[in-house]
Amino acid sequence: MGFLRIRTTVDERPGRLASLTAALAAKGGNILGLSVQPDTDGTVDEFVADIPASAETVREALEAAGGRRVQVVPATAHELTDEPTRVLLLASRLRAAPWRLPEVLADLLRADDARWVYGADLSDLPDPTLLTVPVAPRRAIRLRRIGLPFTLTESARAAALVRLAQPPAETIPAERPVTLSDGIEVRVRPLTHLYREAVRDLHDRCSPDSRRFRYFTAMPSLPPRMFDRLCDRDRGHSLVAGYDGQVVAIASLLFSPDPGIAEMAFLVEDRWQGRGLGSALARMLLQEARDLGFAEVKAGLLSDNARMRRLLLSLGATLAYTDDPGVLEARIAAGATAALPRPS
Repeated sequence: MGFLRIRTTVDERPGRLASLTAALAAKGGNILGLSVQPDTDGTVDEFVADIPASAETVREALEAAGGRRVQVVPATAHELTDEPTRVLLLASRLRAAPWRLPEVLADLLRADDARWVYGADLSDLPDPTLLTVPVAPRRAIRLRRIGLPFTLTESARAAALVRLAQPPAETIPAERPVTLSDGIEVRVRPLTHLYREAVRDLHDRCSPDSRRFRYFTAMPSLPPRMFDRLCDRDRGHSLVAGYDGQVVAIASLLFSPDPGIAEMAFLVEDRWQGRGLGSALARMLLQEARDLGFAEVKAGLLSDNARMRRLLLSLGATLAYTDDPGVLEARIAAGATAALPRPS
């Protein structure tokens, strides 16, 4: 049959990728390229393979091996170029001719069509073969790719490339002021070991319910080893919000072993809840995830945590039950944060 681009969604379980590669090998396939991407309900594995079997035979074999929503489309030898090199060359093209942004995005995602859309046309569409990439408040580029839906990872890649065509972003200061809904201003800073005692005092002041919502248990204090991990910039980025010499909230973006996915979690002191602080910290973490190249951010929450549920839904999260009926999982596309409305 020749070269095929094969995409399938799989559950995030050990051994799934091995099952798929074995199924392709059984059909005489030689895998020449592999990409692993997070998506809304699992992991998307994409292969470029030289395989003598028909597209339908390949689809049936992968479905039998545990693949879902298997899609098989023709590929060419040109698609076997080294992907990082290809992206760097596209970035160079864009820097030299930023007005060709739609064309460069189409090449990046191998889209069939790319065009500017404005104003009301920016609304999200349910068609997964359409992707709208924000460029300015009322301006975006819409891409179409027939037969192969876009993934969250591809959305994040497109958003990152768009930033090359935009003016340089202002440097984020180490300390940022946040004005809450009642006019009170708190200061947000990166978490360091200097805040060890202040974070301990924060836990002391929080109610058992607030700690249970954060840790899934009414943890009376934060173990030193966990605090050290939150301070480790190789494992994640954490922020603290301070007012009048006290830490009143801590928010963490934790790197996970899942490709392209980070996790976020918050602890806000009871008397500071419901004032917009959690929302402000969440937006900062989503921006940080986007800057670090993550495609998706997820968060676990107890099913009775109504405040956290409302916050995550306001950020565009999708919620799903986990194997534990008392725990929900929220997932947010990091690449789409440029389109999120700013709090008034």
